[in-house]
Amino acid sequence: MQAARGASLNPGDDQGATTRTHVRLFAAVALVALVLDQVTKVLAVEKLQGRDSIELIPGLLSLSFLRNPGAALSTGAGFTLVLSLIAIAVCIGVIRIAPRLRDRGWAVGLGLLLAGALGNLMDRIFREPSPLKGHVVDFIDYGVFVGNVADIALTLAALIIVWRAWRGVRIDGTREEKS
Repeated sequence: MQAARGASLNPGDDQGATTRTHVRLFAAVALVALVLDQVTKVLAVEKLQGRDSIELIPGLLSLSFLRNPGAALSTGAGFTLVLSLIAIAVCIGVIRIAPRLRDRGWAVGLGLLLAGALGNLMDRIFREPSPLKGHVVDFIDYGVFVGNVADIALTLAALIIVWRAWRGVRIDGTREEKS
Protein backbone atom coordinates (compact mmCIF):
# COMPACT_ATOMS: atom_id res chain seq x y z
CA MET A 1 0.00 0.00 0.00
CA GLN A 2 1.28 3.41 -0.91
CA ALA A 3 2.25 5.85 1.80
CA ALA A 4 0.17 8.98 2.32
CA ARG A 5 0.41 11.55 -0.43
CA GLY A 6 3.63 13.55 -0.16
CA ALA A 7 5.14 11.21 2.39
CA SER A 8 8.31 9.31 1.63
CA LEU A 9 8.07 5.63 0.79
CA ASN A 10 11.43 5.08 2.48
CA PRO A 11 11.44 5.54 6.25
CA GLY A 12 14.90 7.15 6.38
CA ASP A 13 14.27 9.83 3.74
CA ASP A 14 12.77 12.40 6.12
CA GLN A 15 15.90 12.32 8.27
CA GLY A 16 18.05 12.90 5.18
CA ALA A 17 15.98 15.92 4.18
CA THR A 18 16.17 17.29 7.71
CA THR A 19 19.93 16.79 7.81
CA ARG A 20 20.36 18.49 4.43
CA THR A 21 18.28 21.45 5.61
CA HIS A 22 20.40 21.86 8.73
CA VAL A 23 23.66 21.41 6.84
CA ARG A 24 22.52 24.11 4.40
CA LEU A 25 21.72 26.41 7.33
CA PHE A 26 25.14 25.65 8.84
CA ALA A 27 26.88 26.42 5.53
CA ALA A 28 24.87 29.60 4.93
CA VAL A 29 25.60 30.97 8.42
CA ALA A 30 29.29 30.10 8.07
CA LEU A 31 29.53 31.69 4.62
CA VAL A 32 27.71 34.91 5.54
CA ALA A 33 29.71 35.40 8.76
CA LEU A 34 33.01 34.60 7.02
CA VAL A 35 32.35 37.00 4.13
CA LEU A 36 31.28 39.72 6.58
CA ASP A 37 34.47 39.15 8.60
CA GLN A 38 36.76 39.28 5.57
CA VAL A 39 35.07 42.30 3.97
CA THR A 40 35.21 44.29 7.21
CA LYS A 41 38.89 43.40 7.68
CA VAL A 42 39.71 44.61 4.15
CA LEU A 43 37.85 47.85 4.90
CA ALA A 44 39.66 48.20 8.24
CA VAL A 45 43.06 47.86 6.56
CA GLU A 46 42.08 50.38 3.85
CA LYS A 47 40.31 52.95 6.03
CA LEU A 48 41.76 52.62 9.55
CA GLN A 49 45.41 51.59 9.28
CA GLY A 50 47.71 54.45 10.25
CA ARG A 51 44.83 56.65 11.40
CA ASP A 52 43.50 57.75 14.77
CA SER A 53 40.61 55.88 16.36
CA ILE A 54 37.09 56.76 15.28
CA GLU A 55 34.85 57.07 18.31
CA LEU A 56 31.36 55.66 17.72
CA ILE A 57 29.97 55.65 21.27
CA PRO A 58 32.13 57.85 23.52
CA GLY A 59 33.97 55.79 26.13
CA LEU A 60 32.34 52.56 24.96
CA LEU A 61 32.95 51.72 21.31
CA SER A 62 35.36 52.92 18.66
CA LEU A 63 37.13 51.73 15.54
CA SER A 64 40.88 51.27 16.07
CA PHE A 65 43.25 49.37 13.78
CA LEU A 66 45.39 46.69 15.42
CA ARG A 67 47.36 43.66 14.20
CA ASN A 68 47.08 40.98 16.87
CA PRO A 69 49.65 38.15 16.92
CA GLY A 70 47.82 36.30 19.71
CA ALA A 71 44.32 35.38 20.79
CA ALA A 72 41.78 37.31 22.89
CA LEU A 73 43.33 40.25 24.73
CA SER A 74 46.55 39.51 22.77
CA THR A 75 47.25 36.47 24.96
CA GLY A 76 49.48 33.84 23.41
CA ALA A 77 51.31 36.33 21.19
CA GLY A 78 54.33 34.01 21.05
CA PHE A 79 52.18 31.02 20.08
CA THR A 80 50.74 32.13 16.75
CA LEU A 81 51.70 28.84 15.06
CA VAL A 82 50.00 26.84 17.84
CA LEU A 83 46.88 29.01 17.58
CA SER A 84 46.86 28.41 13.81
CA LEU A 85 47.08 24.64 14.28
CA ILE A 86 44.28 24.72 16.87
CA ALA A 87 42.10 26.71 14.45
CA ILE A 88 42.80 24.17 11.69
CA ALA A 89 41.79 21.33 14.04
CA VAL A 90 38.59 23.17 15.04
CA CYS A 91 37.65 23.76 11.38
CA ILE A 92 38.24 20.10 10.49
CA GLY A 93 36.28 18.92 13.53
CA VAL A 94 33.30 21.17 12.82
CA ILE A 95 33.18 20.18 9.14
CA ARG A 96 33.28 16.49 10.11
CA ILE A 97 30.40 16.96 12.60
CA ALA A 98 28.21 18.98 10.20
CA PRO A 99 26.68 16.01 8.32
CA ARG A 100 25.06 14.85 11.59
CA LEU A 101 23.25 18.16 12.21
CA ARG A 102 19.52 17.96 12.86
CA ASP A 103 19.04 20.94 15.15
CA ARG A 104 18.79 24.58 14.05
CA GLY A 105 20.55 25.93 17.12
CA TRP A 106 23.51 23.61 16.66
CA ALA A 107 23.59 24.42 12.93
CA VAL A 108 23.80 28.16 13.64
CA GLY A 109 26.27 27.72 16.51
CA LEU A 110 28.62 25.47 14.55
CA GLY A 111 28.31 27.70 11.46
CA LEU A 112 29.42 30.68 13.55
CA LEU A 113 32.21 28.61 15.12
CA LEU A 114 33.52 27.61 11.69
CA ALA A 115 33.32 31.19 10.38
CA GLY A 116 35.09 32.63 13.42
CA ALA A 117 37.87 30.05 13.46
CA LEU A 118 38.33 30.20 9.68
CA GLY A 119 38.18 34.02 9.57
CA ASN A 120 41.03 34.45 12.04
CA LEU A 121 42.90 31.46 10.56
CA MET A 122 42.86 33.14 7.14
CA ASP A 123 44.59 36.16 8.70
CA ARG A 124 47.18 33.90 10.32
CA ILE A 125 47.84 32.17 6.98
CA PHE A 126 47.77 35.11 4.55
CA ARG A 127 48.80 38.19 6.53
CA GLU A 128 52.23 39.38 7.64
CA PRO A 129 54.71 38.41 8.94
CA SER A 130 54.53 34.86 7.46
CA PRO A 131 52.18 31.94 6.76
CA LEU A 132 50.70 30.40 9.95
CA LYS A 133 52.32 33.23 11.92
CA GLY A 134 50.31 36.12 10.51
CA HIS A 135 48.69 38.73 12.70
CA VAL A 136 44.91 38.95 12.93
CA VAL A 137 43.30 42.26 11.93
CA ASP A 138 41.29 43.65 14.86
CA PHE A 139 39.41 46.93 14.66
CA ILE A 140 36.30 46.94 16.89
CA ASP A 141 37.54 48.62 20.07
CA TYR A 142 35.39 47.90 23.12
CA GLY A 143 37.69 49.82 25.46
CA VAL A 144 38.90 46.69 27.26
CA PHE A 145 39.90 44.80 24.11
CA VAL A 146 39.89 45.14 20.33
CA GLY A 147 38.27 42.44 18.18
CA ASN A 148 36.70 41.71 14.82
CA VAL A 149 33.64 40.05 13.30
CA ALA A 150 35.25 36.59 13.61
CA ASP A 151 35.58 37.18 17.36
CA ILE A 152 31.91 38.13 17.56
CA ALA A 153 31.02 34.94 15.65
CA LEU A 154 33.13 32.86 18.06
CA THR A 155 31.50 34.48 21.09
CA LEU A 156 27.98 33.93 19.73
CA ALA A 157 28.91 30.34 18.81
CA ALA A 158 30.08 29.65 22.35
CA LEU A 159 26.86 31.08 23.81
CA ILE A 160 24.64 29.07 21.44
CA ILE A 161 26.57 25.82 21.93
CA VAL A 162 26.49 26.17 25.73
CA TRP A 163 22.76 27.00 25.57
CA ARG A 164 21.96 23.94 23.42
CA ALA A 165 24.07 21.66 25.62
CA TRP A 166 22.52 23.12 28.80
CA ARG A 167 19.06 22.47 27.33
CA GLY A 168 20.13 18.87 26.71
CA VAL A 169 19.81 19.12 22.93
CA ARG A 170 22.27 16.99 21.00
CA ILE A 171 23.66 17.77 17.55
CA ASP A 172 21.30 15.22 16.00
CA GLY A 173 18.30 17.01 17.56
CA THR A 174 17.59 14.36 20.20
CA ARG A 175 17.35 15.31 23.84
CA GLU A 176 19.26 13.88 26.75
CA GLU A 177 17.04 11.97 29.11
CA LYS A 178 16.87 13.40 32.62
CA SER A 179 18.05 10.99 35.32
